[in-house]
Amino acid sequence: MNRQCTSRSPIPILTYHQIAVAPAKGAAFRSLYVAPRDFAAQMDFLARLGYRGLSMRQLEPYLLGEKTGRVFGITFDDGYLNNLTDALPVLQRLHFSSTCYAVSQRLAQTNSWDQGQGIAQVPLMSAAQLRQWVAAGQEVGAHTRHHARLSQVDAETCRTEIVLSKTELEQCTGSAVSHFCYPYGDYSEAALAMVEAAGFTTATTTRRGRCCAGDDLLALARVPVLRSTTRLLLWWKLVSRYEDNRRV
Repeated sequence: MNRQCTSRSPIPILTYHQIAVAPAKGAAFRSLYVAPRDFAAQMDFLARLGYRGLSMRQLEPYLLGEKTGRVFGITFDDGYLNNLTDALPVLQRLHFSSTCYAVSQRLAQTNSWDQGQGIAQVPLMSAAQLRQWVAAGQEVGAHTRHHARLSQVDAETCRTEIVLSKTELEQCTGSAVSHFCYPYGDYSEAALAMVEAAGFTTATTTRRGRCCAGDDLLALARVPVLRSTTRLLLWWKLVSRYEDNRRV
């Protein structure tokens, strides 16, 4: 479990899902949509403040305490196509990098794991589009094979979801996949050990808070960015204990 970060240079890892206009009021989980113009405004705002957005690979030296600086991590969960079409141009313009956690057996499909919750089905990136993402200077991380709740499956299924997601994504992108994200933020100590044994160097959760050097790299907290997150609130999330106080 991550401790309360007391570092003078806490490291926020931002969590995004879809970069798209939210569906109509009343739609399930519309808070997880960030409109393209809002995403661009957030990134521009942080860049003007002197921050640099980094992928998990590039953020790792800061998490290890080897580097310090005004940086933040950028992560996208699930691998939505709109990350490529609407977030990538902004990231490239600002020379930011990011990590998109893809579900290896759902490439070129939709977010089928959400159907039972009434969430609209949206295209996910294909293998070719993930390669385009990587070629543009971004990173792909693993989010299991089927968006599995790792604490609720048997040990062999858990291991397969973790290990093969890495193998399959490496095969389709032609690049190393060293960073993992627990779907739903759901994991157990056994799953964490399997993530480590599979060769992942970091893993992110849905637990809220900023990170600091010395935190457990396989159970990293993150800072959610929602539809309603204004630029002022985003800045406050980065510089204050706003998110740290919500850590559970």
